Amino acid sequence: GRLDRRGIKPRFCFFLFFAIAIINKKLPKELLLRIFSFLDVVTLCRCAQVSRSWNVLALDGSNWQRIDLFDFQRDIEGRVVENISKRCGGFLRKLSLRGCQGVGDSALRTFAQNCRNIELLNLNGCTKITDSTCNSLSKFCPKLKYLELDSCTSITNLSLKAISEGCPLLETLYISWCDQVTKDGVQALVRCCPGLRSLFLKGCTQLEDEALKHIGAHCPELVTLNLQTCSQITDEGLITICRGCHRLQSLCVSGCANLTDAILNALGQNCPRLRILEVARCSQLTDVGFTTLARNCHELEKMDLEECVQITDATLIQLSIHCPRLHFLILSHCELITDDGIRHLGSGPCAHNRLEVIELDNCPLITDASLEHLKTCHSLDRIELYDCQQITRAGIKRLRTHLPNIKVHAYFAPVTPPPSVGGSRQRFCRCCILL
Repeated sequence: GRLDRRGIKPRFCFFLFFAIAIINKKLPKELLLRIFSFLDVVTLCRCAQVSRSWNVLALDGSNWQRIDLFDFQRDIEGRVVENISKRCGGFLRKLSLRGCQGVGDSALRTFAQNCRNIELLNLNGCTKITDSTCNSLSKFCPKLKYLELDSCTSITNLSLKAISEGCPLLETLYISWCDQVTKDGVQALVRCCPGLRSLFLKGCTQLEDEALKHIGAHCPELVTLNLQTCSQITDEGLITICRGCHRLQSLCVSGCANLTDAILNALGQNCPRLRILEVARCSQLTDVGFTTLARNCHELEKMDLEECVQITDATLIQLSIHCPRLHFLILSHCELITDDGIRHLGSGPCAHNRLEVIELDNCPLITDASLEHLKTCHSLDRIELYDCQQITRAGIKRLRTHLPNIKVHAYFAPVTPPPSVGGSRQRFCRCCILL
């Protein structure tokens, strides 16, 4: 039949409004408001168009305590954020503008003025913002606990100083790739935010040991620290953190090539709760340091040891004995690892019910025997075997008979076609064989 101006058939429209009338009559507004509080942004906006009564309920500020605009990032401009802030006011607790590159300082100043109870704010990738935004947050948002500023490259030490002065409750801060930040900004931040639990400084390439000493001296509650590619740091700064942050559970120092076994010894002696350690491309680390670590940090769950080229089966033996919770292990480019190390790992306490992922890319001494040692790892979900020249299709097939759901990522070079006998030469290349 014909449609009305909203594209709805009149008969359906009649039954829809009849149903809504019954709902409004049977359910008190307080209960409807509670139901609306579980809806996402899109659904709330649709409900607001149903009727006048639902419009009032759907747009009630109490329903807009948590907003994530990531799915609409390309369409979000400053005026949208301003309108949301005026609508939500003091109700808004969590807002994510991740990737909303059209939002700048002016809109966020209006937001900060209207939403003074904000606790979580994600501005990851909002590349237009500057120190002015952090000044606004400092002035109007004293309850802020969680702030993401990753890839906001205009951010400087002035932002950290402002945040430290106005947001003393801050617990989590992401400033990865904010490469203008130096030790002065870190010092100002940690002195006034003693409750910091998570600090992400990946790609802050100007940071040196002095910055780490300030963190170690003022952040006793620190649980997570990411210093990936902060290439200037050394054992001296990290040892200070180990001694001052005994609750540390997650540490990423991948790409920090100056580190030695001294840091592994310091972690073992001071941070028994360590669960995650990422030390990829730290090529000076050896079996000696990992032995101390494994014997003291029994709660280790995830380890990234990619390109720790000096480690041998001795490290795997210690992990298999002392780390029963290990479930994620990266050993790519650890070229001294052999089948014997995998055998110990496969028979250790973590193997049967814990081990989920193991990456062995570019481990030339690994053979099909390693796959046999892993077949009893019933929780194993994924194994990486790229460029393991001694692994065969037959070995992978045998592994799958025991672990049918496992994801195996491997590459086998195409066989070069034999030369043709007689007649003209075949006109195709190896790429054609792949296709």
